[in-house]
Amino acid sequence: MQIPTSSARLVTVFGGSGFIGRHVVRALALRGHRIRVAVRRPDLAGHLQPLGAVGQIKAIQANLRYRWSVDRAVEGADGVVNLVGILFEAGRQTFDAVQAFGPRAIGEAARAAGISDVVHVSAIGADRPSTIAYLRSKQEGEEGIRAVAPEAVIMRPSIAFGPEDSFFNRFAGIARLSPVLPLFGGGHTLFQPVFAGDIGEAIARAIDGKALRGTVYELGGPEVLSFRQCMERMLHITQRRRILLPIPFGAAKILGRVGQHLPGTPLTADQVRMLQFDNVVSAEARDEGRTLQGLGIEPTALEVVLPTYLTRFRERGEFTQIRPAA
Repeated sequence: MQIPTSSARLVTVFGGSGFIGRHVVRALALRGHRIRVAVRRPDLAGHLQPLGAVGQIKAIQANLRYRWSVDRAVEGADGVVNLVGILFEAGRQTFDAVQAFGPRAIGEAARAAGISDVVHVSAIGADRPSTIAYLRSKQEGEEGIRAVAPEAVIMRPSIAFGPEDSFFNRFAGIARLSPVLPLFGGGHTLFQPVFAGDIGEAIARAIDGKALRGTVYELGGPEVLSFRQCMERMLHITQRRRILLPIPFGAAKILGRVGQHLPGTPLTADQVRMLQFDNVVSAEARDEGRTLQGLGIEPTALEVVLPTYLTRFRERGEFTQIRPAA
């Protein structure tokens, strides 16, 4: 790790205490940057401190709904990263406030501060018109930040995996309690799971000027897997034998509408509707080099990372005897 100096670049990372955020902060810290982590609850961001040298990482309070706090967060910075996003709405944290209007506020603040190195994290699927609230807000967020900061680099990852992910952990948790796992729409939807560490590295390279400004990158892992295949991989690692039950999307939407009102929100109607669309890197992005490989990053395979955190879902943890794959 490089020790930051007074001349080191300062990068503001909005939402830097979350799942993807800690990987971004680590990648920036390894390059010797100073990092200002802008979050709603700085008191809950202490876990980031060991990722850098003493004084290298500082958490400050900021909320995208309050423009003055956004302006303060980017003051004096050399680069800005926006990672703020939500999977479901809760209270005043709505898709419109966080994912549609928030990115434009960050873009305006960055432009006013004279910052040209701006990275915004969106999602694959944000480029298509959609009535799904999550994707619609992602699309509006991209349009908003590009309108005021056209040089911004936009990263659209597929489903991210890593120790704190909300995909494999969620279904592994369900499999620990339920003898049945639902395969929405038959489990045919395609994904290209991407390691959160690779996303963090891609963002750090963009901040360092190694990505084309004003360009949209699509980030996916080395494999394209169906939803069924993802569940099979997870079950093999957790050593659980479960029934994979195909559920038509019509029935799944009903479950989502009911589930979104339960504590913990295991699955929302919006998320069920998104499962009707494949979540993979487009052929255009591959041909034009707007991918991890185009940034010089070799994507990390699922089997390298999944066992490091899913073993806790085994009946006897890491001491469970491994059964051969079916």
